[in-house]
Amino acid sequence: MKHLVLALGLTCATTAAAADWQPVSDEGTFLSLLDGRQLTIRLYNLALNVTPNGQIAGGALGWDITGTWSWEDGYFCREMEWGGDPIPYNCQLVEVDGDLLRFTTDQGAGDSASLRLR
Repeated sequence: MKHLVLALGLTCATTAAAADWQPVSDEGTFLSLLDGRQLTIRLYNLALNVTPNGQIAGGALGWDITGTWSWEDGYFCREMEWGGDPIPYNCQLVEVDGDLLRFTTDQGAGDSASLRLR
């Protein structure tokens, strides 16, 4: 049930007005955008720290999120757990517009979620 709530919430969080999304194609740019900042969605009390050493830590809706990530062939690839439930490995297209990062699953062919940099 948690996965459904988070998946629906993250998908709904992306229905913003037209934006000027620019692809993030390299790890260095990705890390510079994250430098000292969290990824957040206030509505779901979601806050994630994505660290340069490949770790993901945070929480959403009262449950902890942990995981690992790497940059592979221009994509952000991650595997996570939310409240002890696995979120399978997936490589995602990353795009930026101001202080928003949009992650689109399946190398840009799947669902997307926009998270604010704070």
